[in-house]
Amino acid sequence: MKKVNTVLGTISVDRMGPTLMHEHLIFASNGWDVDALAKHYELDELSNLCAAAVGEVKQYGIRTIVDAEPTDAGRNVELQRIVAEKTGLNFICCTGMFTEAEGRSCYWKFRGQMMDIVTELYETFMYEITVGIGKTGIKAGFIKVASAPNQITPYEEKVFKAAARAQKETGVPIYTHTEKSMGPEQASLLIGEGADPQKIVIGHMCCNSQMEYQTAVLDKGVYIGFDRWGDEFDYPDRLRKATITGLLSIGHADRIVLSQDCTTLFMGRPFEIPDFVKPLLVNWTYTHVCKNIIPQLKDVGVTDEQVNKMLVENPKNLFGG
Repeated sequence: MKKVNTVLGTISVDRMGPTLMHEHLIFASNGWDVDALAKHYELDELSNLCAAAVGEVKQYGIRTIVDAEPTDAGRNVELQRIVAEKTGLNFICCTGMFTEAEGRSCYWKFRGQMMDIVTELYETFMYEITVGIGKTGIKAGFIKVASAPNQITPYEEKVFKAAARAQKETGVPIYTHTEKSMGPEQASLLIGEGADPQKIVIGHMCCNSQMEYQTAVLDKGVYIGFDRWGDEFDYPDRLRKATITGLLSIGHADRIVLSQDCTTLFMGRPFEIPDFVKPLLVNWTYTHVCKNIIPQLKDVGVTDEQVNKMLVENPKNLFGG
């Protein structure tokens, strides 16, 4: 029986059920904690807020949340563990690094002047997958990697190489972050370094409606993430719907996963969303895919079988293989 690491221990992939493949409980931009007016939450208060927000997905049958918060952007596995206990949801956490510009690359780049950081990053990923994260005993279930807009920087390339090496040894999936481009390049780099294409998700593909771009990535044999539903500040849902229905109509239901990339809290100083932005984020919630998008897709002919593949079978195959 194939197993997957969750924050409450290993479970059979058959217990994953309907799965949101890319969410966050919190997001912490590098440097937030040096803002003198930033709000610092006690873990109990923070977990209550997160559990109340994400727990709503249970009424739509969701059983598993994949938290794609990378190591250097505020990952808090203790928070995930407590929220999993409070909600009864499975939470799968990651190891991995964010982009050079937005993560915490300085440490690794400094070491890279003298040391082989591909090996050191690989060792870090392996430790968190096979031994555990810090002193928590919680093991990562997948690897998160990310690249800058329109390029993969030399530092990011090293992270990708380390991730591919760890994936090849452990069999855990890799989930990437893109910025409307670089999907084919990311897939080629990972596969070229030995990663299994059937264990790769190229993320945020729903932010580019060009079918040539979509099929160029799918032709690599990887999965793609339509995982920012509701964030219309970034890209309009109407184009996401047009793109996904096109892909489903040509037989790609077995290569798409769904999510919203939603976040309960952005750590730092509290701020008010500007009025002109609010209408663009009104549906950016953990329930948007199930409550709104799936019914809308069914209205235009998407079948229950296709939905089941995207929400249940594809996540199960990614982690089970």
